[in-house]
Amino acid sequence: MEQQVVVWEQSEMQNNINNMDALHLSSPSSHQEEIQEQQENFQKDLSDLLQMDGGLEELSEDDVIQEEVWEEILEQQENLQVVLSEDDHQKDRRVVDLSEDVPQKDIGLLDLSAEVVLLIASRLDPTALLRLGSTCSTMFLLCSCNSLWTRHFKASFVVAFPAHSVGVSAKVAFRWLFMWKTLFRNLHCNRTLQERLFSDVPFLPQRYWTQWLVLEETVPLPRVRMTAPEVTALWGVSEEALHDRAQGTEEPEGWVLVWKDLYSLAVQHHGSESSFFQFVLNQQESNDHGELEVMYFQYAQCRYQWFFSYWLFSQAPPFNRQLRAVFLQWRPHAGRRVANWGGTLCDVRYLASLHPITADYWRGKLALGDEAVGIQTVENYFSMCKSLMAWILGRDWGRLKRRKVYVDTLDGVYLALRQELWAGLVERHRFWEVAKLQMSRVVTLERMAHNYVNWRLIDPLPHYKLYLLSGAPVYLVHLQSFLLRKRQLHNWINMEENIWARSALLDDLYPHLEYHWKITQESLAGHCVSAKLSRLIWLYLNSGQLLYLEALKGFVLLAAKAKIAAAAYRLSTERHSAALTGVFPPPTALQGR
Repeated sequence: MEQQVVVWEQSEMQNNINNMDALHLSSPSSHQEEIQEQQENFQKDLSDLLQMDGGLEELSEDDVIQEEVWEEILEQQENLQVVLSEDDHQKDRRVVDLSEDVPQKDIGLLDLSAEVVLLIASRLDPTALLRLGSTCSTMFLLCSCNSLWTRHFKASFVVAFPAHSVGVSAKVAFRWLFMWKTLFRNLHCNRTLQERLFSDVPFLPQRYWTQWLVLEETVPLPRVRMTAPEVTALWGVSEEALHDRAQGTEEPEGWVLVWKDLYSLAVQHHGSESSFFQFVLNQQESNDHGELEVMYFQYAQCRYQWFFSYWLFSQAPPFNRQLRAVFLQWRPHAGRRVANWGGTLCDVRYLASLHPITADYWRGKLALGDEAVGIQTVENYFSMCKSLMAWILGRDWGRLKRRKVYVDTLDGVYLALRQELWAGLVERHRFWEVAKLQMSRVVTLERMAHNYVNWRLIDPLPHYKLYLLSGAPVYLVHLQSFLLRKRQLHNWINMEENIWARSALLDDLYPHLEYHWKITQESLAGHCVSAKLSRLIWLYLNSGQLLYLEALKGFVLLAAKAKIAAAAYRLSTERHSAALTGVFPPPTALQGR
């Protein structure tokens, strides 16, 4: 049997080679038909081979023969896809690609079967599933399948969706419950929902919101007073079960019950949480959920502002004073805009802009947009700031050094952890670990600069931030070279032979050449003479190229000569005008010019 298989394979290989030679000599129009015929014959022969007595399963006794057979089969399948064609440079021989004869069609998601699309959609989370369903009507129908949303329903609410006993689809039920659970979970910072739930205390809220509250085991409301028919209508508990199992007190006006006890009683009466959810969803089927949708949309738009305001102003009085001190410590701010701290007129957006991390949270960049995880990261960050400030204040440093070490350390922490902050939660120990490393690098920079003036000069340089991020000594060399070149430029303009240029440029350009002059990004923009001079100085100080130094000296001397020429022209014009009118300026004015 094994010899028959090998002989059959060899003969088939020889036939394929002969057929390919024939294809080479045939016309291009017949290539496709012959290739299709060979493919059909190959599939037929392969099926006959698999149906032979013993089949390929007998070949498993000899692994070598099995490998040779399947290698030859794969070779034949590949040879059927590529044939010889005529080359552009060699007319007698060429390679013909079947893809040129058969036009290829781009296969998209809509070309797949519904089963395959559902299999792909089952791997998506609810947000991605909704986005996929919003692309077209076909995807909307497929992504609304109950099997997909039943799985998300159970994963999100830990309750199986009672599909056969609820009048709404799993997608609609998931949407209602997701909006309600999200709003209720963040009730502490949602004043609008608080007004809906707490406005009628000690009585029940509006019936619509009470029907949602029955799903919660823990409700931040006092004991509620209601009659037995109201309990039956809202929780589905019969009056007999209420009398037998209720732990509240019965009064003439009704029962006084605890929300947690009502939830437990309802679950026991219905038999399971799934049945209780079924009862609540059937009640909600006939309600108008427009107000719930509006409140959820409002929450989605304002959740970062609400969480940040609640965290910043809801602390106990002692902790609130500490947080305010840490939040504003050594941060330039307008006293008038922070005077109304926590008040109605407080500018919360301005407070969020004082720190890079709070500005990112306000824009929804922290923790992939998760508002709860993001605010926890912000809290860990300022806990680290409190410890850092206490450590710095305990050092025997001057006021300016304390402030600059603190500010630069926090800037370095943010630069080092920015990607982690955007990706997820950053714990306090991680902040403190990076803060200690950044503070050591800031102190190294301060020692390299030798004094506060030099320290302020190198602060805006890119090498300064690069050293904070990497700690590479090469950036310290760049900063030292920057200060050395700045000193050389200062010495050159103050040479005795350049007194005339220094006197001519005294008004606007000479300060740019002084050692203490700090070049800002704003001074580099524009087409005025001072902006051009600033750019030349910046190029020389950061590169050290002598070409820029020579261009800088030539530009300064040329500007000084132009100033002198302009002053001389003005003086001669004024004298000519005075000679015509007979009114001469005082001699002191002429001497000054």
